[in-house]
Amino acid sequence: MSEDVTTDRNQYLTFTLEDELFALDIFSVREVLEFTSITRVPRTPEYMRGIINVRGNAVPVIDLNMKFGRTRTSQTISTAIIIVEVELEGESTIIGALADSVQEVFELKEDQIDPPPKMGTSIRTDFIRGMGKHGDGFIMLLDIDKIFSSEELSALQSVACGQRPSEAMAE
Repeated sequence: MSEDVTTDRNQYLTFTLEDELFALDIFSVREVLEFTSITRVPRTPEYMRGIINVRGNAVPVIDLNMKFGRTRTSQTISTAIIIVEVELEGESTIIGALADSVQEVFELKEDQIDPPPKMGTSIRTDFIRGMGKHGDGFIMLLDIDKIFSSEELSALQSVACGQRPSEAMAE
């Protein structure tokens, strides 16, 4: 086999949150949807915007800006919902990640990726896979499987199944 097989794993879907560029491994992305009406679910955290119907399935939608402590994502012509598959403890969950805009599929070679920054022990950065070099700036490569805790994913699955979210999820 050729070396091309390993470069496939270095393809990322880039998107913006506010004015910063982020990316997800293309293999965790199922599809990208235009912003659509989101049904709010009571007693869920603010970052959980609600659920959408994706081919007959209820899919929870997370506002990544709010999850990361930023302002609520505004609806614009560029706002998109990235449908991703999240795996935790052998379980797979489909969620929608709300982003300000989706840019492109971008390929990074290993020498273009730096390790995540060390921010001290009190700041959690395990969900950052690395920092991709892009011109004079960086693309923050996210590990979608580490953004949510097992309790959060469990509550998201409950909401998607039409059950009441757990108290651990409610604020």
